[in-house]
Amino acid sequence: MRPEEIWNNVEFVQLEEANSVPRKSTINVDEEDEALQICRVCGDKANGYHFNVMTCEGCKGFFRRAMKRNVRLRCPFRKGTCEITRKTRRQCQACRLRKCLESGMKKEMIMSDAAVEQRRALIMRKKKERIEAQPPGVQGLTEEQRMLIAELMDAQMKTFDTTFSQFKDFRLPEVFSSGQEIPEFLQTSVGEEALSWRQIKEELCPMKLSLQLRGEDGSVWNYRPPANSNGKEIIPMLPHLADMSTYMFKGVINFAKVISCFRDLPIEDQISLLKGATFEICILRFNTLFNTETGTWDCGRLAYCCEDPEGGFQKLLLDPLIKFHYMLKKLQLHKEEYVLMQAISLFSPDRPGVVQRSVVDQLQERFAMALKAYIECSRPQPTHRFLFMKIIAVLTELRSINAQHTQRLLRIQDSHPFITTPLIRELISSTDG
Repeated sequence: MRPEEIWNNVEFVQLEEANSVPRKSTINVDEEDEALQICRVCGDKANGYHFNVMTCEGCKGFFRRAMKRNVRLRCPFRKGTCEITRKTRRQCQACRLRKCLESGMKKEMIMSDAAVEQRRALIMRKKKERIEAQPPGVQGLTEEQRMLIAELMDAQMKTFDTTFSQFKDFRLPEVFSSGQEIPEFLQTSVGEEALSWRQIKEELCPMKLSLQLRGEDGSVWNYRPPANSNGKEIIPMLPHLADMSTYMFKGVINFAKVISCFRDLPIEDQISLLKGATFEICILRFNTLFNTETGTWDCGRLAYCCEDPEGGFQKLLLDPLIKFHYMLKKLQLHKEEYVLMQAISLFSPDRPGVVQRSVVDQLQERFAMALKAYIECSRPQPTHRFLFMKIIAVLTELRSINAQHTQRLLRIQDSHPFITTPLIRELISSTDG
């Protein structure tokens, strides 16, 4: 199934007909010669020099991920001489990497994760300084900003049901007793070059997660993970977590489809932006359901709770995601601020594969300006004079958590692909054509 088919199968509202109508070229006459350059790896249209070679955005991202993941790739056809073109480049990663290296791409030119984070923080800081330099509006929000927030709130209401009444066809954790055979697809084959179950458990869910389901008749069903620590205690939760994640991801995709300026973007940029932001927006949505007193996410009839580990609450906060939820909840944000954060995350121009970066950057700045104006006119000063800066810092931290989470899923998928669904695999895949 092609990426476009996966995204289009998540239906809520139809994208505007403009997405299927040929668009005017955004390439200037002076840029035509550069645009006609082809990728030395796959032959697609290149957009510049990356790691010493003229390549497309897709091959640039593939090479960076392949080098950072440090996974030993093998040609599935056992030839090692596959032809790499725009249409075939996703069929054999080993031969694509070979072609990258033969073309002259250099591993040493890849920026470290720390350098990437530093550059991203610098971009966000400059953007924040530019926005703060704007004089505060005398009359608060402009009419355009009010309409912008109203559209976002409408999109949130249509695509995020906090009662989870539509989340019905999900699998519950099944407890496997010591004498019960574990399904074959959950077993690790002998000799498999893969992560151990303990490593998988630590990657996906370092803290034990319990689940409570309240029936319509008032009954309560509780699930607590087994006490053993061989890593397989996470097995029963995997199908349920996959169902919940896919349900939330579909809601985020539908949220984006409701926003008019998102629909105006080329479909390729829509996919790239969603690939980058879906997990972040899910975290922001889950935070609205988080109860800091009980450490519980209340999702309608379902309630999830992190079990206190040995060492108690302080050890629980060592997990970056758990710490993030407590930190964000402490800000006591309004619904409007949450939804503006979602929009700022969605319209991030530096996502891999985004072509109309300047357009996306302008849209992101519009939402950031609306957030700043909303804070200024709806919250007493000077009590919340630093709130906007804190929110920008939170979004920067969220980007870091997103990157770590994606790398974890990629490592796990290499050895245990059954854990992810088609939609999740497409979300964490590269932005290849």
